[in-house]
Amino acid sequence: MKAIITEKPSVAREIAQLLGAHEKKDGYLSGNGYCVTWALGHLIALGMPEDYGIRGFNKASLPIFPKPFILTPKKLKKTKGYEPDPSALKQLNTIQQVISQCSSIIVATDAGREGELIFRYIYHYLQCNKPFERLWISSLTEKAIQDGFKNLQPGDTFDGLYQAAKARSEADWLVGINATQALTIAGNQDVYSLGRVQTPTLALICQRFLQHQNFTKQKYFQIQLSHRKEYTDFTSLSLLQWEEKKQAEQIQKIIEREGRAIVEDVSVKTVQEQSPLLFDLTELQKEANRKLGLSADEVLQTAQSLYEKQFITYPRTGSKYIPEDVWPDIPELVRILNQTEPFKTAITHLKFGNFNKRIVNDVKVTDHHGLLITSKTPSALIATEKAIYDMIAYRLLESISHTCTKQVTQIQIKVHHYEFQVKCSKILNQGWRAIKGILSDNENSNNKDEVLTELPEFKTGDELKISKTELLEKTTQPPKLYTEADLLSAMENAGRSIENKEEQKALSNIGIGTPATRASIIETLLSRNYITRKSKSLHPTDKGLQVYNLVKDKKIANVQMTAEWEIALDRIEKGELNKDQFMNDTQAYTAEITSELLSLHIPQENIPQLKCPKCQQHHLIIKEKIVKCPDEQCSWILFRTICGIQLSIKDLTLLLTQNKTSLIKNMKSKNGKKFDAYIVLKEDFSTTFGFRKNF
Repeated sequence: MKAIITEKPSVAREIAQLLGAHEKKDGYLSGNGYCVTWALGHLIALGMPEDYGIRGFNKASLPIFPKPFILTPKKLKKTKGYEPDPSALKQLNTIQQVISQCSSIIVATDAGREGELIFRYIYHYLQCNKPFERLWISSLTEKAIQDGFKNLQPGDTFDGLYQAAKARSEADWLVGINATQALTIAGNQDVYSLGRVQTPTLALICQRFLQHQNFTKQKYFQIQLSHRKEYTDFTSLSLLQWEEKKQAEQIQKIIEREGRAIVEDVSVKTVQEQSPLLFDLTELQKEANRKLGLSADEVLQTAQSLYEKQFITYPRTGSKYIPEDVWPDIPELVRILNQTEPFKTAITHLKFGNFNKRIVNDVKVTDHHGLLITSKTPSALIATEKAIYDMIAYRLLESISHTCTKQVTQIQIKVHHYEFQVKCSKILNQGWRAIKGILSDNENSNNKDEVLTELPEFKTGDELKISKTELLEKTTQPPKLYTEADLLSAMENAGRSIENKEEQKALSNIGIGTPATRASIIETLLSRNYITRKSKSLHPTDKGLQVYNLVKDKKIANVQMTAEWEIALDRIEKGELNKDQFMNDTQAYTAEITSELLSLHIPQENIPQLKCPKCQQHHLIIKEKIVKCPDEQCSWILFRTICGIQLSIKDLTLLLTQNKTSLIKNMKSKNGKKFDAYIVLKEDFSTTFGFRKNF
């Protein structure tokens, strides 16, 4: 018998079906010489400080350097600390039973760094020593799985991947646990969470927000001229910008009196717009955020669902290319799309046998190739799944189309010594832009003034009549607040923000986090109440800004350090760097940031002393999320966030001294409707809503 361990039950069912393991057991499937079981994501994790005998947050305990790290079953956070997750314990017991009755193991967890870690942590926790092989596939189609089983690889082939995953896991523990405890101690036990990736990401959001807030808008003026030649209307715009309206108006009058302009220079260029590459995960998340308003996490979950239903290839990819051996599959994928609308129309623009091979590059394929659809025709998709599937399918068709050819015309004209410019583009060959029929993409264009039109021919010395002049009043704009798409770009290209040019060059293509983890980092910042979504933009909260101001000059917020870690982890995976050396460096870094954070002085919120309304004996403990009585027998507790609004200290004081808060506006009900209400303390010391009509 062979044991097969997958990452999720849905994947286990697909593999079991294909292998003929149809007998359902408690937590696994068996038959035909196989036992197929599954993890439930990260069943095993690194132990918490209490697992090493360190309870509470104590300055004398820091920094904490476990030797060795302890592995423990997944835990759930409870009011009195962490407790083992019963479902994790049950499934671990099942995996142990399955392994005990089998001679060897096939690892079928997701083919990436975290998938490898999930299996190895289980393997080591169960003190297993049975041989194992690796199933490494990029999609869950029947053909991909069958090919994968024909080409099982020795488990030790992926030792480098495991060492990199283990180094990432342990290093993040060191930085996250020590930094969080150090800042919490400095903040007199008001809990602050810090992390290797989340803190530099928070810094990016706060920096942009403050630049936006502190920006001083300034007015300026430009003059626009209207012209007509050979029955074609067009406009030109002044190259100069004027700060003074009066000066601009005087020049406008001079130009009106002149009534004509002379063509000074004509430049006509043919520009080739390359077809886009395939989506990697980050690019898909950015595009779906811009076009569909989906969060990075929603895109990842949707793509994962499509993958598990076998409609797309493995989504957690950092590559936009495919290897040479996948290229022969592409015509079949196009034929499958050609069976359904709306792709039929798009495919009429392709020439079979003459596809663009720009996406083929063996060197640029990482663990997984760029996102592709599979040969399985999708069915029963929900709206978001269909939207994401369509995006991936259209991008495939665009990527194998040929270049879009444009003729870009730029004309310089003069009125007296004032220069004006006309810019326009003409499509000569639509190429890849014919797939969706979108001939211009001003949102992503560097040239917002460029318009798609056809102008008459011009030559130097031509005279143009001015039919109308217009004074345009414009305002300088602050840097845009980050949307999730913009933030993902900033995280992906974080290395480029480094000031030292040599270091910037070395790190230019390195970001913070990985395509697979960036969505979870944004969600972590949201759950910590460090940032909030407002419309499409990400705003830091007061707490987020407070944390940023505390750590902005500290190493924990340094983008460069995080980007360098990604390089180091990649080198560990390739066997170019010893994991122990990396961990020694990480310990030194951890000691340094722990010392930095412990030295901080954090001014405390002016918190009043309020008596417990229930026992009337003790002063309440007032935290960011809860207010509670310190007496365990009394156990009175109040959660400060009610229907999306956090109770201020002022409203807490009113509630506990006068039994009613002020009118709290814009609370959100379960069905999403906003309402205004008072929070009222009832006779049994629970709270309820009070409305204006009752007071």
